[in-house]
Amino acid sequence: MAKTSKVSAKKSATSKSTSKSKASSKSPAVNGDQLIAYYRDMLNIRRFEEKAGQLYGMGLIGGFCHLYIGQEAVVVGMTQAGTDDDSVITSYRDHGHMLACGMDPKGVMAELTGRRGGYSKGKGGSMHMFSREKKFFGGHGIVGAQIPLGTGLAFAHKYKGDNGVCHAYMGDGAVNQGQIYESFNMAALWDLPVVYVIENNKYGMGTSIERASSNVELSERGNAHDIPGQSVNGMDVLDVVEKGGAALEHARSGKGPMILEMKTYRYRGHSMSDPAKYRSKEEVQKMRKESDPIDNLRHTILEGGFATEDQLKDIDKEIKSIVTAAAEYAQQSPEPDESELYTDILKEA
Repeated sequence: MAKTSKVSAKKSATSKSTSKSKASSKSPAVNGDQLIAYYRDMLNIRRFEEKAGQLYGMGLIGGFCHLYIGQEAVVVGMTQAGTDDDSVITSYRDHGHMLACGMDPKGVMAELTGRRGGYSKGKGGSMHMFSREKKFFGGHGIVGAQIPLGTGLAFAHKYKGDNGVCHAYMGDGAVNQGQIYESFNMAALWDLPVVYVIENNKYGMGTSIERASSNVELSERGNAHDIPGQSVNGMDVLDVVEKGGAALEHARSGKGPMILEMKTYRYRGHSMSDPAKYRSKEEVQKMRKESDPIDNLRHTILEGGFATEDQLKDIDKEIKSIVTAAAEYAQQSPEPDESELYTDILKEA
């Protein structure tokens, strides 16, 4: 009986938090400057990833490279809904998260090309770079491994009382891992300030979610631990900002963790080596035509009179120049010295 009461209390709290966010998000939803900021941030990620794909094709990026094209609204919306006190941790599809956190495109691109000017001195590559300054804690190549670490970051926020919330991202392919549920249990037990963001792009590598999960409603995955969850249109940055803001407020106010299932889509293969033959071209084209987060926001901006076609073209031109400069910097930056093979391996305490 007490268990039912606890669940009801949490759901009630979530409902109140959601309606509060909904009321407060009406203003930014029609604020032209805010809409253009969302547009700029998403376009920055899109153009950066397109350039990264080009450099990979030229052989300038080695190893694995997982592009974020199509999913930009998720991380931009969550970042806009958060505060500077928050921390972020994610998996290997991480370039978009770095840029949304405010990390320098030059440093990110240099790391992709394995150069000394990269965020991990050229030794981490696409999947392993960090910025303590921006409170970005990776980039992790092991599926699901970032979630226990993100739960630990949430514990640190609570222990320090710094008002921060951890944004812990994972994909639909990771959500069936056992360590995810160990983390859910600890976070719920200790009411940790963490929002678990499941980026459901419908395919874990080449396996559709219907073939991998007995329950495809991923927002319900916290039910056994009394963690409230919500489904979000991850292709609509305004929906992400609204519901992400409510979830972050829920966690920040001491009510414990929350799960957000972002229903999104990636246009490219799982990685650059994936031809994505497990889905039809028509499926991808339909998503691009009907649900592209950047194109749809662009239409909203134009129809609302918040910017002209020429002004949006100028933004695109500016971002392309920033990305081009990042690519040039990455190619000109020297490779790490051989002595770096033996640094940052062991920390003596």
